[in-house]
Amino acid sequence: MFDQHSTSDDKDKNARSAYFGLPALDVSVAFPQATSASSFPPSVSDFYQFNDLLTPEEQALRKKVRQCVEKEVAPIMTKYWEKAEFPFEVVPKLGSLCIAGGTIKGYGCPGLSITGSAVAVAEVARVDASCSTFILVHSSLAMLTIALCGSEEQKHKYLPSLAKFDTVACWALTEPENGSDASGLRTTATKVEGGWVIEGKKRWIGNSTFADVLVIFARNTITNEINGFIIKKNAPGLTVTKIENKIGLRIVQNGDIVMNKVFVPDEDRLPGVNSFKDTNKVLAVSRVMVAWQPIGIAMGVYDMCHRYLKEREQFGAPLAAFQLNQQKLVLMLGNVQAMFLIGWRLCKLYEKGTMTPGQASLGKAWITLRARETVSLGRELLGGNGILSDFLVAKAFCDLEPIYTYEGTYDINTLVTGREITGVASFKPAALAKRSRL
Repeated sequence: MFDQHSTSDDKDKNARSAYFGLPALDVSVAFPQATSASSFPPSVSDFYQFNDLLTPEEQALRKKVRQCVEKEVAPIMTKYWEKAEFPFEVVPKLGSLCIAGGTIKGYGCPGLSITGSAVAVAEVARVDASCSTFILVHSSLAMLTIALCGSEEQKHKYLPSLAKFDTVACWALTEPENGSDASGLRTTATKVEGGWVIEGKKRWIGNSTFADVLVIFARNTITNEINGFIIKKNAPGLTVTKIENKIGLRIVQNGDIVMNKVFVPDEDRLPGVNSFKDTNKVLAVSRVMVAWQPIGIAMGVYDMCHRYLKEREQFGAPLAAFQLNQQKLVLMLGNVQAMFLIGWRLCKLYEKGTMTPGQASLGKAWITLRARETVSLGRELLGGNGILSDFLVAKAFCDLEPIYTYEGTYDINTLVTGREITGVASFKPAALAKRSRL
Protein backbone atom coordinates (compact mmCIF):
# COMPACT_ATOMS: atom_id res chain seq x y z
CA MET A 1 0.00 0.00 0.00
CA PHE A 2 1.08 3.56 -0.62
CA ASP A 3 1.78 5.83 2.32
CA GLN A 4 -1.28 8.06 2.85
CA HIS A 5 1.04 11.01 3.09
CA SER A 6 2.76 10.28 -0.21
CA THR A 7 2.42 12.77 -3.01
CA SER A 8 0.80 11.92 -6.34
CA ASP A 9 4.27 11.84 -7.97
CA ASP A 10 5.50 9.40 -5.34
CA LYS A 11 2.54 7.10 -5.99
CA ASP A 12 3.21 7.16 -9.72
CA LYS A 13 6.89 6.30 -9.17
CA ASN A 14 6.01 3.44 -6.84
CA ALA A 15 3.46 2.08 -9.29
CA ARG A 16 5.99 2.16 -12.11
CA SER A 17 8.73 0.60 -10.00
CA ALA A 18 6.57 -2.46 -9.39
CA TYR A 19 7.13 -3.41 -13.02
CA PHE A 20 10.79 -2.51 -13.27
CA GLY A 21 13.13 -5.47 -13.57
CA LEU A 22 10.52 -7.96 -14.73
CA PRO A 23 11.84 -10.23 -17.47
CA ALA A 24 10.26 -9.95 -20.89
CA LEU A 25 7.66 -12.51 -21.79
CA ASP A 26 8.94 -15.35 -23.91
CA VAL A 27 7.89 -14.60 -27.46
CA SER A 28 5.97 -17.87 -27.66
CA VAL A 29 3.84 -16.70 -24.72
CA ALA A 30 3.53 -13.09 -25.82
CA PHE A 31 2.69 -14.00 -29.41
CA PRO A 32 1.50 -17.61 -29.67
CA GLN A 33 -0.06 -17.26 -33.11
CA ALA A 34 3.21 -17.62 -35.04
CA THR A 35 6.39 -19.64 -34.52
CA SER A 36 9.65 -17.78 -33.89
CA ALA A 37 12.89 -18.47 -35.75
CA SER A 38 14.34 -20.45 -32.83
CA SER A 39 12.35 -23.29 -34.35
CA PHE A 40 13.47 -22.76 -37.91
CA PRO A 41 10.93 -23.16 -40.73
CA PRO A 42 11.31 -25.87 -43.38
CA SER A 43 13.07 -24.95 -46.60
CA VAL A 44 10.47 -24.19 -49.29
CA SER A 45 12.27 -21.70 -51.54
CA ASP A 46 13.58 -24.11 -54.23
CA PHE A 47 10.61 -23.53 -56.51
CA TYR A 48 12.43 -24.47 -59.72
CA GLN A 49 14.13 -27.48 -58.11
CA PHE A 50 17.66 -26.14 -58.49
CA ASN A 51 18.80 -28.81 -56.07
CA ASP A 52 18.82 -31.09 -59.12
CA LEU A 53 21.74 -29.02 -60.47
CA LEU A 54 23.92 -30.19 -57.58
CA THR A 55 25.92 -33.40 -57.54
CA PRO A 56 24.90 -36.12 -55.04
CA GLU A 57 27.90 -35.11 -52.89
CA GLU A 58 26.86 -31.45 -52.93
CA GLN A 59 23.28 -32.37 -52.09
CA ALA A 60 24.43 -34.49 -49.14
CA LEU A 61 26.65 -31.68 -47.87
CA ARG A 62 23.80 -29.20 -48.17
CA LYS A 63 21.51 -31.46 -46.17
CA LYS A 64 24.13 -32.04 -43.47
CA VAL A 65 24.86 -28.32 -43.03
CA ARG A 66 21.17 -27.42 -43.00
CA GLN A 67 20.36 -29.96 -40.31
CA CYS A 68 23.28 -28.85 -38.15
CA VAL A 69 22.63 -25.11 -38.20
CA GLU A 70 18.87 -25.51 -37.76
CA LYS A 71 19.50 -27.64 -34.69
CA GLU A 72 22.55 -25.96 -33.15
CA VAL A 73 22.48 -22.31 -34.28
CA ALA A 74 18.81 -21.37 -34.73
CA PRO A 75 17.80 -21.77 -31.05
CA ILE A 76 20.55 -19.46 -29.74
CA MET A 77 21.23 -16.95 -32.53
CA THR A 78 18.81 -14.24 -31.34
CA LYS A 79 20.27 -14.21 -27.83
CA TYR A 80 23.83 -13.80 -29.07
CA TRP A 81 22.84 -11.30 -31.75
CA GLU A 82 21.15 -9.07 -29.17
CA LYS A 83 24.18 -9.26 -26.86
CA ALA A 84 26.62 -8.79 -29.77
CA GLU A 85 28.62 -11.75 -28.48
CA PHE A 86 30.07 -14.73 -30.31
CA PRO A 87 28.67 -18.24 -29.60
CA PHE A 88 31.93 -20.13 -29.09
CA GLU A 89 29.86 -23.17 -28.11
CA VAL A 90 28.91 -23.77 -31.75
CA VAL A 91 32.46 -23.76 -33.12
CA PRO A 92 33.01 -27.50 -32.51
CA LYS A 93 29.69 -28.19 -34.26
CA LEU A 94 30.77 -26.15 -37.25
CA GLY A 95 34.11 -27.93 -37.21
CA SER A 96 32.36 -31.29 -37.44
CA LEU A 97 30.81 -30.24 -40.77
CA CYS A 98 34.26 -30.32 -42.44
CA ILE A 99 33.63 -27.22 -44.53
CA ALA A 100 36.50 -24.98 -43.33
CA GLY A 101 39.07 -24.72 -46.09
CA GLY A 102 36.40 -25.18 -48.74
CA THR A 103 38.06 -25.94 -52.06
CA ILE A 104 41.58 -26.40 -50.63
CA LYS A 105 42.91 -29.89 -51.28
CA GLY A 106 45.19 -31.57 -48.76
CA TYR A 107 46.56 -30.27 -45.47
CA GLY A 108 43.49 -31.61 -43.67
CA CYS A 109 41.11 -29.52 -45.82
CA PRO A 110 37.95 -30.96 -47.42
CA GLY A 111 38.71 -30.23 -51.09
CA LEU A 112 35.09 -29.39 -51.89
CA SER A 113 33.86 -28.18 -55.24
CA ILE A 114 33.36 -24.43 -55.23
CA THR A 115 29.63 -25.10 -55.74
CA GLY A 116 29.52 -27.36 -52.70
CA SER A 117 31.42 -24.84 -50.62
CA ALA A 118 29.13 -22.02 -51.78
CA VAL A 119 25.95 -23.95 -51.04
CA ALA A 120 27.28 -24.74 -47.56
CA VAL A 121 27.84 -21.02 -46.95
CA ALA A 122 24.30 -20.28 -48.14
CA GLU A 123 22.82 -22.88 -45.79
CA VAL A 124 24.60 -21.34 -42.80
CA ALA A 125 23.55 -17.82 -43.87
CA ARG A 126 19.96 -19.00 -44.27
CA VAL A 127 19.84 -19.47 -40.50
CA ASP A 128 22.40 -16.89 -39.37
CA ALA A 129 24.45 -14.49 -41.50
CA SER A 130 26.98 -13.80 -38.75
CA CYS A 131 28.02 -17.44 -38.49
CA SER A 132 28.45 -17.60 -42.25
CA THR A 133 30.65 -14.48 -42.12
CA PHE A 134 32.75 -16.06 -39.37
CA ILE A 135 33.32 -19.07 -41.63
CA LEU A 136 34.01 -17.00 -44.75
CA VAL A 137 36.62 -14.80 -43.10
CA HIS A 138 38.32 -17.82 -41.57
CA SER A 139 38.10 -20.09 -44.62
CA SER A 140 37.65 -18.18 -47.88
CA LEU A 141 39.99 -15.33 -46.96
CA ALA A 142 42.59 -16.34 -44.36
CA MET A 143 42.95 -20.05 -45.12
CA LEU A 144 42.73 -19.52 -48.87
CA THR A 145 45.47 -16.87 -48.73
CA ILE A 146 47.77 -19.33 -46.96
CA ALA A 147 46.85 -22.05 -49.48
CA LEU A 148 47.37 -19.88 -52.56
CA CYS A 149 50.24 -17.70 -51.39
CA GLY A 150 51.94 -19.57 -48.56
CA SER A 151 54.98 -21.82 -48.58
CA GLU A 152 54.66 -25.58 -48.15
CA GLU A 153 55.95 -25.20 -44.61
CA GLN A 154 53.28 -22.59 -43.82
CA LYS A 155 50.53 -24.73 -45.31
CA HIS A 156 51.53 -27.74 -43.22
CA LYS A 157 51.98 -25.61 -40.11
CA TYR A 158 48.71 -23.66 -40.14
CA LEU A 159 46.05 -25.25 -42.35
CA PRO A 160 45.35 -28.56 -40.53
CA SER A 161 44.34 -26.94 -37.24
CA LEU A 162 42.43 -24.17 -39.04
CA ALA A 163 40.51 -26.79 -41.03
CA LYS A 164 39.23 -28.32 -37.78
CA PHE A 165 38.54 -24.93 -36.15
CA ASP A 166 41.04 -25.87 -33.46
CA THR A 167 42.50 -22.48 -34.27
CA VAL A 168 40.75 -19.46 -35.81
CA ALA A 169 42.06 -16.97 -38.37
CA CYS A 170 41.24 -13.45 -39.51
CA TRP A 171 42.21 -11.51 -42.64
CA ALA A 172 43.30 -7.89 -42.34
CA LEU A 173 43.33 -5.69 -45.43
CA THR A 174 40.96 -2.77 -44.69
CA GLU A 175 42.35 0.27 -42.86
CA PRO A 176 40.79 3.38 -41.29
CA GLU A 177 41.97 5.52 -44.22
CA ASN A 178 41.60 2.89 -46.95
CA GLY A 179 38.34 1.01 -47.45
CA SER A 180 37.27 0.75 -51.08
CA ASP A 181 40.70 2.05 -52.09
CA ALA A 182 42.33 -0.96 -50.43
CA SER A 183 45.39 -0.96 -52.70
CA GLY A 184 46.42 2.36 -51.14
CA LEU A 185 46.94 0.78 -47.71
CA ARG A 186 49.42 2.52 -45.40
CA THR A 187 50.52 -0.25 -43.03
CA THR A 188 54.24 -0.77 -43.58
CA ALA A 189 56.60 -3.73 -43.48
CA THR A 190 60.28 -2.91 -42.96
CA LYS A 191 62.93 -5.58 -43.49
CA VAL A 192 65.20 -6.21 -40.50
CA GLU A 193 67.58 -9.00 -39.59
CA GLY A 194 65.66 -12.27 -39.36
CA GLY A 195 62.28 -10.84 -40.27
CA TRP A 196 60.07 -7.80 -40.69
CA VAL A 197 58.70 -4.99 -38.53
CA ILE A 198 55.05 -4.21 -39.15
CA GLU A 199 53.55 -0.84 -38.24
CA GLY A 200 50.04 0.42 -38.93
CA LYS A 201 46.33 0.03 -38.30
CA LYS A 202 43.55 -2.18 -39.62
CA ARG A 203 39.80 -1.74 -39.13
CA TRP A 204 36.62 -3.82 -39.51
CA ILE A 205 38.56 -7.07 -39.23
CA GLY A 206 36.17 -9.94 -38.53
CA ASN A 207 37.23 -12.61 -35.98
CA SER A 208 40.19 -10.44 -34.99
CA THR A 209 39.38 -10.12 -31.28
CA PHE A 210 39.90 -13.85 -30.71
CA ALA A 211 41.85 -15.02 -33.77
CA ASP A 212 44.90 -17.21 -33.18
CA VAL A 213 46.31 -16.39 -36.62
CA LEU A 214 46.12 -12.98 -38.31
CA VAL A 215 46.82 -12.70 -42.04
CA ILE A 216 48.02 -9.12 -42.49
CA PHE A 217 48.79 -7.08 -45.61
CA ALA A 218 51.40 -4.33 -45.51
CA ARG A 219 53.42 -2.18 -47.89
CA ASN A 220 57.04 -3.19 -48.32
CA THR A 221 59.08 -0.06 -47.59
CA ILE A 222 61.73 -1.05 -50.13
CA THR A 223 59.64 -2.17 -53.13
CA ASN A 224 56.50 -0.17 -52.25
CA GLU A 225 54.48 -3.29 -53.16
CA ILE A 226 51.90 -5.10 -51.01
CA ASN A 227 53.22 -8.10 -49.08
CA GLY A 228 51.44 -10.61 -46.86
CA PHE A 229 52.36 -11.79 -43.36
CA ILE A 230 51.13 -14.14 -40.68
CA ILE A 231 51.01 -12.66 -37.17
CA LYS A 232 50.25 -14.79 -34.15
CA LYS A 233 47.89 -13.87 -31.35
CA ASN A 234 49.45 -11.89 -28.48
CA ALA A 235 52.50 -10.88 -30.51
CA PRO A 236 54.37 -8.01 -28.75
CA GLY A 237 53.12 -4.67 -30.07
CA LEU A 238 49.83 -6.11 -31.35
CA THR A 239 46.59 -4.66 -29.94
CA VAL A 240 43.07 -5.65 -30.97
CA THR A 241 39.89 -4.00 -29.67
CA LYS A 242 36.26 -4.74 -30.50
CA ILE A 243 34.20 -2.33 -32.61
CA GLU A 244 31.02 -1.60 -30.68
CA ASN A 245 27.52 -0.38 -31.59
CA LYS A 246 27.01 -2.20 -34.90
CA ILE A 247 23.47 -2.65 -36.20
CA GLY A 248 24.32 -5.60 -38.44
CA LEU A 249 26.26 -8.87 -38.17
CA ARG A 250 26.30 -8.21 -34.44
CA ILE A 251 27.57 -11.70 -33.63
CA VAL A 252 30.68 -11.13 -35.75
CA GLN A 253 33.50 -9.72 -33.65
CA ASN A 254 34.93 -6.95 -35.83
CA GLY A 255 38.02 -5.29 -34.46
CA ASP A 256 40.45 -2.43 -34.73
CA ILE A 257 44.02 -3.72 -35.01
CA VAL A 258 46.99 -1.58 -34.03
CA MET A 259 50.49 -2.84 -34.83
CA ASN A 260 53.28 -0.97 -33.06
CA LYS A 261 56.58 -2.37 -34.31
CA VAL A 262 55.33 -5.96 -34.44
CA PHE A 263 58.14 -8.33 -35.38
CA VAL A 264 57.31 -11.08 -37.88
CA PRO A 265 59.99 -13.72 -38.57
CA ASP A 266 60.95 -14.45 -42.17
CA GLU A 267 59.24 -17.83 -41.93
CA ASP A 268 55.86 -16.06 -41.56
CA ARG A 269 56.20 -13.83 -44.60
CA LEU A 270 53.79 -15.17 -47.27
CA PRO A 271 56.09 -15.63 -50.30
CA GLY A 272 53.24 -15.57 -52.84
CA VAL A 273 52.01 -12.06 -51.99
CA ASN A 274 54.22 -9.62 -53.88
CA SER A 275 51.64 -7.12 -55.14
CA PHE A 276 47.98 -6.22 -54.82
CA LYS A 277 47.31 -8.46 -57.83
CA ASP A 278 48.12 -11.45 -55.61
CA THR A 279 45.59 -10.23 -53.05
CA ASN A 280 43.01 -9.99 -55.82
CA LYS A 281 43.45 -13.70 -56.58
CA VAL A 282 41.98 -14.42 -53.17
CA LEU A 283 39.29 -11.77 -53.47
CA ALA A 284 38.10 -13.23 -56.79
CA VAL A 285 37.23 -16.51 -55.07
CA SER A 286 35.88 -14.97 -51.89
CA ARG A 287 33.64 -12.62 -53.88
CA VAL A 288 31.90 -15.67 -55.33
CA MET A 289 31.46 -17.10 -51.85
CA VAL A 290 30.20 -13.80 -50.44
CA ALA A 291 27.57 -13.67 -53.20
CA TRP A 292 26.07 -16.84 -51.72
CA GLN A 293 25.52 -15.23 -48.34
CA PRO A 294 22.64 -13.02 -49.53
CA ILE A 295 21.25 -16.01 -51.42
CA GLY A 296 21.09 -17.90 -48.14
CA ILE A 297 19.70 -14.91 -46.25
CA ALA A 298 16.93 -14.47 -48.83
CA MET A 299 16.07 -18.17 -48.68
CA GLY A 300 15.73 -17.99 -44.90
CA VAL A 301 13.58 -14.86 -45.00
CA TYR A 302 11.31 -16.39 -47.62
CA ASP A 303 10.95 -19.59 -45.57
CA MET A 304 10.12 -17.56 -42.47
CA CYS A 305 7.55 -15.40 -44.24
CA HIS A 306 5.95 -18.41 -45.94
CA ARG A 307 5.29 -20.05 -42.57
CA TYR A 308 4.30 -16.82 -40.84
CA LEU A 309 1.68 -15.89 -43.42
CA LYS A 310 0.00 -19.25 -43.01
CA GLU A 311 0.06 -19.11 -39.19
CA ARG A 312 -0.87 -15.49 -38.52
CA GLU A 313 -4.52 -14.51 -38.91
CA GLN A 314 -6.21 -11.12 -39.28
CA PHE A 315 -9.75 -10.21 -40.32
CA GLY A 316 -10.74 -13.84 -39.81
CA ALA A 317 -8.27 -15.27 -42.34
CA PRO A 318 -4.60 -16.22 -42.53
CA LEU A 319 -2.38 -13.49 -43.95
CA ALA A 320 -1.52 -15.85 -46.81
CA ALA A 321 -5.09 -15.44 -48.10
CA PHE A 322 -4.64 -11.76 -48.99
CA GLN A 323 -3.70 -10.86 -52.57
CA LEU A 324 -1.16 -8.17 -51.67
CA ASN A 325 0.72 -10.56 -49.41
CA GLN A 326 0.77 -13.27 -52.07
CA GLN A 327 2.12 -10.79 -54.59
CA LYS A 328 4.99 -9.84 -52.29
CA LEU A 329 5.73 -13.46 -51.46
CA VAL A 330 5.88 -14.41 -55.14
CA LEU A 331 8.20 -11.49 -55.90
CA MET A 332 10.49 -12.69 -53.10
CA LEU A 333 10.38 -16.24 -54.47
CA GLY A 334 11.26 -15.05 -57.98
CA ASN A 335 14.24 -13.15 -56.62
CA VAL A 336 15.52 -16.24 -54.82
CA GLN A 337 15.32 -18.30 -58.03
CA ALA A 338 17.26 -15.72 -60.05
CA MET A 339 19.84 -15.17 -57.30
CA PHE A 340 20.50 -18.91 -56.96
CA LEU A 341 20.89 -19.34 -60.71
CA ILE A 342 23.43 -16.52 -61.04
CA GLY A 343 25.36 -17.83 -58.02
CA TRP A 344 25.40 -21.33 -59.48
CA ARG A 345 26.57 -20.05 -62.87
CA LEU A 346 29.40 -18.08 -61.25
CA CYS A 347 30.59 -21.29 -59.61
CA LYS A 348 30.55 -23.13 -62.93
CA LEU A 349 32.50 -20.36 -64.65
CA TYR A 350 35.08 -20.50 -61.87
CA GLU A 351 35.35 -24.28 -62.17
CA LYS A 352 35.97 -23.91 -65.92
CA GLY A 353 38.64 -21.30 -65.24
CA THR A 354 36.82 -18.69 -67.34
CA MET A 355 35.28 -16.46 -64.65
CA THR A 356 36.36 -12.84 -64.97
CA PRO A 357 36.60 -10.21 -62.19
CA GLY A 358 33.72 -8.35 -63.80
CA GLN A 359 31.49 -11.42 -63.70
CA ALA A 360 32.27 -12.01 -60.03
CA SER A 361 31.63 -8.36 -59.20
CA LEU A 362 28.36 -8.20 -61.11
CA GLY A 363 27.20 -11.34 -59.35
CA LYS A 364 27.99 -9.99 -55.89
CA ALA A 365 26.49 -6.56 -56.63
CA TRP A 366 23.28 -7.76 -58.30
CA ILE A 367 22.60 -10.58 -55.83
CA THR A 368 22.97 -8.31 -52.80
CA LEU A 369 20.68 -5.74 -54.45
CA ARG A 370 17.97 -8.33 -55.03
CA ALA A 371 18.44 -9.69 -51.53
CA ARG A 372 17.90 -6.20 -50.13
CA GLU A 373 14.58 -6.01 -51.95
CA THR A 374 13.60 -9.50 -50.80
CA VAL A 375 14.37 -8.86 -47.14
CA SER A 376 12.61 -5.48 -47.26
CA LEU A 377 9.46 -7.14 -48.57
CA GLY A 378 9.74 -9.74 -45.82
CA ARG A 379 9.93 -7.01 -43.22
CA GLU A 380 6.69 -5.56 -44.56
CA LEU A 381 4.93 -8.93 -44.52
CA LEU A 382 5.63 -9.51 -40.84
CA GLY A 383 4.20 -6.17 -39.74
CA GLY A 384 5.16 -5.33 -36.16
CA ASN A 385 6.97 -8.65 -35.78
CA GLY A 386 9.12 -7.58 -38.72
CA ILE A 387 11.15 -5.40 -36.33
CA LEU A 388 11.76 -8.20 -33.80
CA SER A 389 14.91 -10.28 -34.14
CA ASP A 390 12.94 -13.26 -32.76
CA PHE A 391 11.29 -13.69 -36.16
CA LEU A 392 14.56 -13.57 -38.17
CA VAL A 393 13.53 -10.97 -40.73
CA ALA A 394 14.57 -7.88 -38.74
CA LYS A 395 17.92 -9.47 -37.95
CA ALA A 396 18.41 -10.47 -41.59
CA PHE A 397 17.39 -6.95 -42.67
CA CYS A 398 20.22 -5.50 -40.56
CA ASP A 399 22.75 -8.26 -41.32
CA LEU A 400 22.40 -7.73 -45.05
CA GLU A 401 23.57 -4.12 -44.90
CA PRO A 402 27.25 -4.86 -44.11
CA ILE A 403 27.22 -7.68 -46.68
CA TYR A 404 25.96 -5.18 -49.26
CA THR A 405 29.05 -3.13 -48.37
CA TYR A 406 31.95 -5.50 -47.69
CA GLU A 407 34.04 -7.37 -50.28
CA GLY A 408 33.46 -4.34 -52.48
CA THR A 409 30.48 -2.02 -52.10
CA TYR A 410 27.67 -2.22 -54.64
CA ASP A 411 29.11 0.84 -56.39
CA ILE A 412 32.69 -0.41 -56.47
CA ASN A 413 31.65 -3.80 -57.83
CA THR A 414 29.56 -2.03 -60.46
CA LEU A 415 32.63 -0.05 -61.53
CA VAL A 416 34.73 -3.23 -61.74
CA THR A 417 32.20 -4.67 -64.17
CA GLY A 418 31.86 -1.34 -65.94
CA ARG A 419 35.61 -1.21 -66.56
CA GLU A 420 35.53 -4.73 -67.99
CA ILE A 421 32.72 -4.08 -70.47
CA THR A 422 33.84 -0.60 -71.58
CA GLY A 423 37.60 -0.77 -71.19
CA VAL A 424 37.49 2.51 -69.26
CA ALA A 425 38.28 2.70 -65.53
CA SER A 426 36.20 5.25 -63.63
CA PHE A 427 37.16 4.65 -60.02
CA LYS A 428 38.62 8.15 -59.70
CA PRO A 429 36.94 11.40 -60.76
CA ALA A 430 38.08 12.28 -64.27
CA ALA A 431 39.98 15.36 -63.13
CA LEU A 432 42.00 13.38 -60.58
CA ALA A 433 42.71 10.58 -63.04
CA LYS A 434 43.99 13.09 -65.62
CA ARG A 435 46.17 14.84 -63.02
CA SER A 436 47.75 11.51 -61.94
CA ARG A 437 48.86 10.86 -65.53
CA LEU A 438 50.65 14.20 -65.84
